[in-house]
Amino acid sequence: MDIKNLRLNYKKSAIDFSNLEDNPIQYFLNWFADALTVNKDEANACVLSTITPENTPCSRVVLLKEVNEKGFTFFTNYISDKARNIENNNNVSLNFYWPELERQVRIKGIAIKISIAASDAYFKSRPRASQLGAWVSEQSKAVALNHSFETTLSDLEKRFEGKEVERPIDWGGYCITPSCIEFWQGRPSRLHDRLVYELNGEIWNKKRLAP
Repeated sequence: MDIKNLRLNYKKSAIDFSNLEDNPIQYFLNWFADALTVNKDEANACVLSTITPENTPCSRVVLLKEVNEKGFTFFTNYISDKARNIENNNNVSLNFYWPELERQVRIKGIAIKISIAASDAYFKSRPRASQLGAWVSEQSKAVALNHSFETTLSDLEKRFEGKEVERPIDWGGYCITPSCIEFWQGRPSRLHDRLVYELNGEIWNKKRLAP
């Protein structure tokens, strides 16, 4: 495998530093809209990085489910490894990468549980199969190699037959309130465009970084 010679000369776009949004959330939404045009099914996939109680980094892919002026929201099991990490240290980061656009967005912030009402509202909007799936999995818990989730699922289908599937008490959302957002646009000769928004009080300060 000739890994060292795998490379791409990025040239699809550029950041117009003379025409920027004052708020990075709006700038993100502009880029996210572009991402949806080329990858409508997985544009919301991003890498969430947390810190373990042993002070080591831990990353995994999650799905963004809402973004607004408050921040970036995803959902998970509250007894999962990621949730336990957040309980111990709620400084986290998100990373979006859209290769079709040669773009990346890095977000640093604080993860906080959303309200019970908000988690309930989103849970009700999920397909019934996904609702049942939230009950089936004790996320991150070790199970036997031959464990049958289908048996558990069958039992749950009988339990909730003819009834609304309630949200498990240990399942819900987190909102990441950002303090720093970096927009990266691939450019030729590795002279990439990098735009950073940093929150200072209630004001977002903008700066450009060297590639």
